[in-house]
This record gives sequence, C-alpha cells and structure tokens, in this order.
Amino acid sequence: MKLPRPYKISEIAGFLGITFIGDENALITGVNEIHNIEKGDLTFADSSKYYERALFSSANAIIINTKPENTNSKNLIFSEDPFRDYNRFVKQFLSFTQSQQAISPTAKIGNNTIVQPNVFIGDNVVIGNHCVIHSNVSIYQNCIVGDNVTIHSNTVIGADAFYYKRKEDGLEKLESCGNVIIKDFVEIGANCTIDRGVSSNTIIGEGTKLDNLIQIGHDTTIGRNCMFASQVGVASGVTIEDDVILWGQVGIQKDITIGKGAVVLGQSGVPKSLEGDKTYFGSPATEAREKMKEIAYLKQIPVLIKILTEKL
Repeated sequence: MKLPRPYKISEIAGFLGITFIGDENALITGVNEIHNIEKGDLTFADSSKYYERALFSSANAIIINTKPENTNSKNLIFSEDPFRDYNRFVKQFLSFTQSQQAISPTAKIGNNTIVQPNVFIGDNVVIGNHCVIHSNVSIYQNCIVGDNVTIHSNTVIGADAFYYKRKEDGLEKLESCGNVIIKDFVEIGANCTIDRGVSSNTIIGEGTKLDNLIQIGHDTTIGRNCMFASQVGVASGVTIEDDVILWGQVGIQKDITIGKGAVVLGQSGVPKSLEGDKTYFGSPATEAREKMKEIAYLKQIPVLIKILTEKL
C-alpha cells in the first residue's frame, strides 16, 4: 500500500511510541509485508526466519523485535510485537466506512456498463466501460475493474486476505490494505471469491476466464488469457503466468510460480513451482505422461504379489 504522503521514520516511531535507530529523516512511502517489499516501504519481521530476508530487502525501515549483529544499515524500529505495531500503523490509512446505499456515490462506473439489481459496489470502486455486473455481486471498496468485464452472480471481489498470526490468546488478523485489479476482457463466473492483497494488489490479467466456484488468494497475480475451471483454489502470493490452464479442483500452494502455457489436469495438487509449456497431473503434480506411467505400474502390483505368492 502506498501512503498518502511520505512519513519520516521519526514520525512513525513517535506515533507507535517506540524507539528506533537509523536516519530519523528517512522517508517511508509505502507499507508491505515481507513477501511484497518495494523500495521505500516499511515492513515488519517478528521471527528469525524473516530477519535476514527483511534486512537484505529494499525496505527503507523494519519494525523488528531484536537488534541483529548486522543491520545492513537499515532503519530499525524496535517493538515487542512487530505484527501488532505494523497493524496499528496500517489501520490509520484504512478507509472502510459503513455503506448507506448499495452503490456508493464515490464509485465510478463507465459508459454502457450494466449493473443488475442487488449489486453492492463500495467506496471508490472504479468500473470501466461495457461491463456487465450480474445480480448479488459484491465489489468491496477501492477495487478496480477494467473494460469489457463480466462478473456473474454472487461473486465477491475484494474480501479481506486470509492472513492470521497464532498467539497464546487466539488468532490475530493482519489488516488488509491492498486491492484487487481486474484487467480488460476478463470473465468471472458465479460464486467466485477474489481476495484483496494484504498489502499490495491481487491482479487478474487481461482476457483471463474464471469458471464458477473459484477462490483466488491475496496478493496473487494471474497473467493474460488464462483459463480456470470450476473449484480451482489458488493460495496467496502465487504468480501464474500467461496462457495457463487449470482444470477442475486443482489446488495451488502459496508463494509459487506456474510458468507460461502450463496445463494442470483436474484434481491435481501443486505444492511447488511448475515450468511452462508442460502438462501436469497428480498430487503432488508432476508431468502428466510420467504420472500416468506411474499409475499404470502401480496397477501391476497386485499381479506381481500374486505371482510371488504362488512361487513361495
């Protein structure tokens, strides 16, 4: 999320009521969690597995709960609970307010766009020209929809990210300050859910088509002209390149990349990145031809057991 204006490190530390080391006049222009850091960002690191990644990232400042031996000249804001204090800062810029009508007066809807009855469109939503938004669709605040987009009934665009930290007294939510951007000529089926980025954008690329009952997790980027069949589930932080096909009930693990032109056959589970221009099947998904051979060999096991038993 980009901030409405640059903030000095000293301002942020002062607001949070905690100490810092570094350049007090260094400017922060955005906030991002560890997986999406850009130059000028404030991020947080609250466990050893993220310290080095944060310290050697392009972040301008880190909210952190330790003083590392090698700070890599980073500006550090010290906190007993970086997750909590990051949330405290982010909440100052969340613009959620209770809606008083189905279509916000701050929404911008393009020419020749059809909005069917019972649609909800939140504050500052932008919808392009020649779109069709079917009944009972909900588009949360600040989402952006391009031209010639069709969204079918009961789909939700821009719900919060599924991002929680387990603590002794329960689960604490990381506040979602990102967005959803849907590019031109996209079609989204009925009963789909596309979550907003937790700190950046969830993006559906131009010309991509989604069937019914599909879940797209936060901060995922889907390329151009992809096609997903019903009941596909894509976790957070996934990059899916152009021309990818995911058939029914495919599940994609978080933080991986699916290469351009890849095809994943139905009911496959994908736990790691896949190269492009290949067809995959199975759980865990491997190249389909090899998986089919493996299945054929497995079918021979009872025959082999019978032969061995008869020889004994």
